[in-house]
Amino acid sequence: MRRLALILALATPLAAIARPAAPVAAAIADPARPAEDKSRDDLRKPAELLAFAGVRPGMKIGELLPGGGYFTRILAKAVAPRGKVHAWLPAAIPDKYVARFEPVTRAYANVTLQRGPVFSAPEPLDLVWISQNYHDLYLNGGNATATNAAVFKALKPGGVYLIVDHRGNAGTGTSEAGTLHRIEESRVITDVKKAGFVLADESMALRRADDDHTAKVFDLHDRTDQLVLKFVKPR
Repeated sequence: MRRLALILALATPLAAIARPAAPVAAAIADPARPAEDKSRDDLRKPAELLAFAGVRPGMKIGELLPGGGYFTRILAKAVAPRGKVHAWLPAAIPDKYVARFEPVTRAYANVTLQRGPVFSAPEPLDLVWISQNYHDLYLNGGNATATNAAVFKALKPGGVYLIVDHRGNAGTGTSEAGTLHRIEESRVITDVKKAGFVLADESMALRRADDDHTAKVFDLHDRTDQLVLKFVKPR
């Protein structure tokens, strides 16, 4: 029987192995998602990232600096009906960013918007997610140290902190956060570990060899070389 199982496993098409879980696939195919968001899927690879983070129905998720809600919409659908997404925008952020996010909270009943100087959540979380905006925690009065500590506090033991951002060159640290909107991977790892996290894994899904890390991310849009780091709060 074990031999038969092995043969069947080897015979399974690679496409079937790579197929995203049904809730994630349904979330990406959600007709309520804006066409503009769907047009970015090939480059942002939401199926791969949600699978890497371990997203599943019923999870309680925090999302930092959600922008226009590209991932918020997908996460909200993927964890429904009992899961929730608590998105956080700092209290000092301009009103235009809050207004940009409001259509998401109107469209998805399981999404709430949290404000305040430091991230907090109304319940223990399974996952905290931030995509393409971690470097902003070092800008305009942001406090990456306080935010990472708050994330650690908000997560359940064994909870995941998933960070995606535009990669900077070695030795740049956070010096390009406000210019090229990039951050050095080793600086992210060092700072997050200081909060008590363990680096569990790294995904290569968004690696791009054609990005030499010298252009502003707004010139390349989603075609940047991006780090994808999964940290875990020890049990």
